[in-house]
Amino acid sequence: MLPRMPEVKMAAAASSELLTGWCLFGLSLLAILAFSWVYVRKYQSRRESEVISTITAIFALAIALITSALLPVDIFLVSYMKNQNGTFKEWADTNVTRQIEDTVLYGYYTLYSIILFSVFLWIPFVYFYYEEKDEDDTSTCSHVQTALKYTLGFLMVCAVLLLIGAFVPLDVPQKRNSTEWEKVKFLFEELGSSHGLAALSFSISSLTLIGMLAAVTYTAYGMSALPLNLIKGTRSPTYERLENTEDIEDAEQHILRIKSKCKDGRPLPTRDRRNLQQLEERLRTLRRRERHLEFIEKSCWTKFCGAMRPLKVIWGVFFILVALLFTISLFLSNLDKALHSAGINSGFIILGTNLTNPLNMLLPVLQTLYKIRRGKTRPQALLFLCMILLLIVLHTSYMIYSLAPQYVMYGSQKYLVQHNMTLVDGQPGNVTTYVPKVCDADAPEDQCTVTRTYLFLHKFWFFSAAYYFGNWAFIAVFLIGLIVSCCKGKKSVIEGEVDEDDSDISDDEPCVYYG
Repeated sequence: MLPRMPEVKMAAAASSELLTGWCLFGLSLLAILAFSWVYVRKYQSRRESEVISTITAIFALAIALITSALLPVDIFLVSYMKNQNGTFKEWADTNVTRQIEDTVLYGYYTLYSIILFSVFLWIPFVYFYYEEKDEDDTSTCSHVQTALKYTLGFLMVCAVLLLIGAFVPLDVPQKRNSTEWEKVKFLFEELGSSHGLAALSFSISSLTLIGMLAAVTYTAYGMSALPLNLIKGTRSPTYERLENTEDIEDAEQHILRIKSKCKDGRPLPTRDRRNLQQLEERLRTLRRRERHLEFIEKSCWTKFCGAMRPLKVIWGVFFILVALLFTISLFLSNLDKALHSAGINSGFIILGTNLTNPLNMLLPVLQTLYKIRRGKTRPQALLFLCMILLLIVLHTSYMIYSLAPQYVMYGSQKYLVQHNMTLVDGQPGNVTTYVPKVCDADAPEDQCTVTRTYLFLHKFWFFSAAYYFGNWAFIAVFLIGLIVSCCKGKKSVIEGEVDEDDSDISDDEPCVYYG
């Protein structure tokens, strides 16, 4: 029996809407791969680059960004199933809605499984392999065996996390009148009755906690330091070169003064020998700085950057405004949770919005263990950098929920609410109408679809509680970084390019990209 024409049209429309979302995701995928390649190539060392570590770093960074790119696709799909008046579109029946949700959920399964594989197996193996390769000249087989031995420790940690996640009890103490939390708990149980999902969710949430610590340490400070550095600019290379020349002359005089003590053949005292060694190392560093500063002073790129200085100031102002918007929204969201959530036993989860949140209003409308330096980052440091970035990007999924909880849960969905209106002008009786309302926890379960992201990352209340306190730490570090960055002077034009522990040949070829 042939299907009826309306059903065929609805199926075609559903496929079209689903294809639209995944096309956006595919375009994002291509952009992410290009960005990851450029980013890794920018920071990797020109002398110590390794093919496997480079590919691993690009792959890890791309997977993290792709996982984050799935969040807007998730929100887009649940939002696009409904019209602005609160009704479902013709093609978005129950079966289609479930199909879309399952597709997104399988995408998360795949990406999060790849992240676990990368964090607990592949990246540690490549890292330890090159650590062993640097220490001795034994055979490749020996390097592989040693790297596998160390990697087993990471695999044991992964196994423990999966086991805990599979069997940890999810019964959450709750207030009897907390009906909203009971509704979300029911959704958790409906989504995650499988032990495999709980194990994966627990493991990813554990990694997200580490990412939260990295975000508080690096991202919060960087959000304040980067815009202010763009606004303040760098020091003049000519002025820095004059200062450096004076430092060179001063170091040379100190060296001559110490060496003059042994003109008659007497050996230098231990203290003088130590001071002489330190001064000679400092002199080598200053001369490398001299070569860099001389190169920059004559570079056409420096002149171009000087001409673009007003644009840098504009970008700095823009970024600081974005950072302030981000921090204010995070503060208001945390304050809302402190005042209106069900408490720590629910993970400070808040359903709906009680305080006006700028980003929550804006988004629906818009729909150091190693030195990380440009062109000088060793393979192991590059792997460590991408591991940190992977964890930080992983944490952004929860951070976005903290900034705009209602939007991340429901997107721009609305549902119809019955409204009784009394007639006027002498006409008796009431008229029942339906008005659209933004989806929240009070909406009927069959009228608003919760994103898979929200249900997956908020399965365990104690992780949500940890994220809540981490957000306060993030705000505190941002404010501290803002004060410190305001008090600090302009940074050097070659900051991070020359260090005392660099080898004599490591900086013979100054990079032409400064600014």
